Amino acid sequence: MTQTPQAPLDRLLGIMARLRDPVSGCEWDRAQDFASIAPYTIEEAYEVADAIERQDLRALRDELGDLLLQVVFHARMAEEAGHFAFQDVAAAIAGKLEARHPHIFGTAEDDGQTQTRRWEELKAAERAAQGATSALDGVAMALPALMRAEKLQKRAARVGFDWPDPAGPAAKVVEEMAELAEADESSRQQEAGDLLFAAVNLVRAYGIPPENALRDANAKFERRFRAMEELAAGSGDDFAALNLDQQEVLWNAVKLQETQNDS
Repeated sequence: MTQTPQAPLDRLLGIMARLRDPVSGCEWDRAQDFASIAPYTIEEAYEVADAIERQDLRALRDELGDLLLQVVFHARMAEEAGHFAFQDVAAAIAGKLEARHPHIFGTAEDDGQTQTRRWEELKAAERAAQGATSALDGVAMALPALMRAEKLQKRAARVGFDWPDPAGPAAKVVEEMAELAEADESSRQQEAGDLLFAAVNLVRAYGIPPENALRDANAKFERRFRAMEELAAGSGDDFAALNLDQQEVLWNAVKLQETQNDS
C-alpha cells in the first residue's frame, strides 16, 4: 500500500497525541509545557544549522525531524488548552507566505523591488496591523544577544537612524573602548555591552553578518588552539605548563603554517 504524502505527518501527530494522553501517555511528555520545551526548540534549531554548516545531509534530515517534533509538541499543547492546533499553524504560515508573495499568488505586478525589500515591507505592514508602534517592535527578546543587536540596528536603519559609512561606527568603537578602560566596577558591564553593540554596528556597516563573522572567528581560534596543543605534544611538552611567551611562539608557528598552506 502506497503512503500518501500526508501519512507520515498524520502518524507523527498521532504519536504526539498518544504521548500526551493524560491517562496512558508518557509521564515526561505529559509534564511538559511551553516554557519547559522552548529550550529544546532553540537547541534543535541550532542543530539544524550545525548540520548545514557541516554539509551533512543525512544529519540535516534527522535534525529537521527533531525540529518538526518541537512544532508538533507545541501545537499539541496548544490544542489541549483550546488555543489552536497544528493545522492552524500550517494554515497561518501558508496564508502568510501567499500574502508576502503577491507577485506569485496574487494579481500584483513585479515592480522591480528586490525580494528582500518586498518581504520586509509586507512584514512591516503586518506588524502595523497587529498594533506595532515602534520600528523595533517584533524583535524577539529570546534571540541570541549578538543576533538581536544586529536586528535592532537594521530596524533602526530602515527609518534612517544609521551612519552613512563605516567611519561613524568605527569612531564609536574607539570611543567605547576608551569608556570601558576608564569605567569603574559598577559601570564596567554596561560599557562592555556598549562596546560589543558598537562592534556589531561596525561589522554590519561593512555588509558582513556579525553572527557569521564571529562563528568563523570561533572556528579559526579553535583550529589554531588545537594545532598549538598538538605541536606542544609533538615536542613532548605540556601546553598548559608553557609560559605565555612559549605559547605565543606556537601560535605564530600555526599561523605561519596556515599562511603557507593557503598560498
